[in-house]
Amino acid sequence: MKNSIAYLPKDKQEDLNFLINEVLKRLPQTEYIILYGSYARDNYVKRGIRVEDGGIPTVKISDYDILVVTSGINSKKAETVLDNVEDIFFVGKDFDRDTPVQFINDDIKTFNKYIEEGRYFYTQIKEEGIILYNSGKFKLARRRKLNFEEIKEQAQEYFDEKFKTANVFLEMAKFSYTKDISEFYKNASFQLHQACENYYYAIRLSFTLRNNKQHNLSKLSGSVKKYSDELKTVFPQDTPEEKRLFTLLKAAYVDARYNPHFVVTKEDIDALIPKVELLRDITKKICEVRIKEYGEKTL
Repeated sequence: MKNSIAYLPKDKQEDLNFLINEVLKRLPQTEYIILYGSYARDNYVKRGIRVEDGGIPTVKISDYDILVVTSGINSKKAETVLDNVEDIFFVGKDFDRDTPVQFINDDIKTFNKYIEEGRYFYTQIKEEGIILYNSGKFKLARRRKLNFEEIKEQAQEYFDEKFKTANVFLEMAKFSYTKDISEFYKNASFQLHQACENYYYAIRLSFTLRNNKQHNLSKLSGSVKKYSDELKTVFPQDTPEEKRLFTLLKAAYVDARYNPHFVVTKEDIDALIPKVELLRDITKKICEVRIKEYGEKTL
């Protein structure tokens, strides 16, 4: 693995050094900090504007994809700390202009185990990643040659499981919706949230064979947007109404179950169901293409 980011512009180096320092300050159990993805490959997009059909401009900004490898700490606690670092990093920044950060966390034993097993996501990190920090306490396992037959099999299993689960939630939402009662609309919004969550999981697992639990739809959608421009069309958030609908769906995970003042209307569900169906269709298409590509690499 490489260990230099000297090829990056000064402002990007400063961003990454800030993140390194904040992680080490708040998470002393850190053993490795590894940059992967487009910034490690040096094919990132700093900020690009594309005009979609209908004349609507969309902005594309590559994320800082960072793996934090820890030891001796519960993953849930580590992820909470990393969420806080992300929030600190974005204080005073502009989400439409500044580079987002996507943290993932693994225990060192898990990380080495997956490298040894030839898990696609981890072997790609071992091949392309850049070590930003190394405690010196642990050595990384040897990366064995990728077996795309195994990768295809794992990806297919992951996709089948998550896609089926998402479809069940979508059908449950539609059933609740038919009751034409306000409390059922709230329940439908929760089911739609769960459908989206599992469609996003299906994408992440099909493309990386890796997934960490995440209920925040903003972060989930942000973590998969790199795999298809079509995903941006599901929740474009380019108007106040689009933003309101996405905020409502995101809040439904908690509020639809526990907030008696949470209001969801028939019109809200009318607008959300086609969006979730669109996400379903895009998920199926791009995951099937990805899995097919794995199969072709075994030939």
